[in-house]
Amino acid sequence: MFLERDAFPRECNVRLDDRHSVHGEASSPTQGRRYTSYRNLLETVLTLLLLLPAVAVILIVAILVKLTSRGPFLYLQKRVGRHGQIYTLYKIRTMFHDCERLTGPRWATVQDPRITPVGRCLRRLHVDELPQLWNVLRGEMSLVGPRPERPEIAEHLERLIPRYRDRLAVRPGLTGLAQVQLPPDCDLASVRCKLAYDLYYVQHLCSSLDLRILLCTGCHLLGIPFAFSNRYLKLPSGKLVEQAYPGVLANGKVDLTMQVS
Repeated sequence: MFLERDAFPRECNVRLDDRHSVHGEASSPTQGRRYTSYRNLLETVLTLLLLLPAVAVILIVAILVKLTSRGPFLYLQKRVGRHGQIYTLYKIRTMFHDCERLTGPRWATVQDPRITPVGRCLRRLHVDELPQLWNVLRGEMSLVGPRPERPEIAEHLERLIPRYRDRLAVRPGLTGLAQVQLPPDCDLASVRCKLAYDLYYVQHLCSSLDLRILLCTGCHLLGIPFAFSNRYLKLPSGKLVEQAYPGVLANGKVDLTMQVS
């Protein structure tokens, strides 16, 4: 996978401004601090409730993975957490065992040949991410937050994109403002676009935003298109996120080609 020189997409020419909030009004720092003080307790309770049905699903999927491909059913991978701390992320394996032995770390692609037939189905249903509930219980992740990146890739992105590390002010999440609206990362343009949403989320973290992201994620898992669910949930996106930025990211042009491997 290559990180190539690219033009900043028009729809992602986003800017950061403290005056904006989720509803277009000034956010309250006091309200944000109050929410973060009891957020851990709420997440622990909700995660335990989600684990009850998740364990049964994980066991069934584990048998299916073991019967259809060689290797362990769990995939352990290093990720970058809050403030840059490295932790071990747990996922159900969806690729062939030891598939990066020759290529090194790289992003998955739409028709990635490394993904097994069963793994492709698990990814579509997001069942492979259920073991990350254990990461939430361990305090390494949150239910909602920026997508956790691999250290090898994050190191390159920090050098190429201004303010990339600012997204680490909060714990990474199972789902997030960027994840429910945008496709997986595939190049620098897509990373910049997601970073805009991540920074917006970090700055406007509140219970209302987290709840709507979780509901939107649930709708997505049920097959309800984002365009439909967002009519009622009204997540910040597009113009609202764009209006919240003064051009910091637009200056992050790349003058070199670099391979992430």
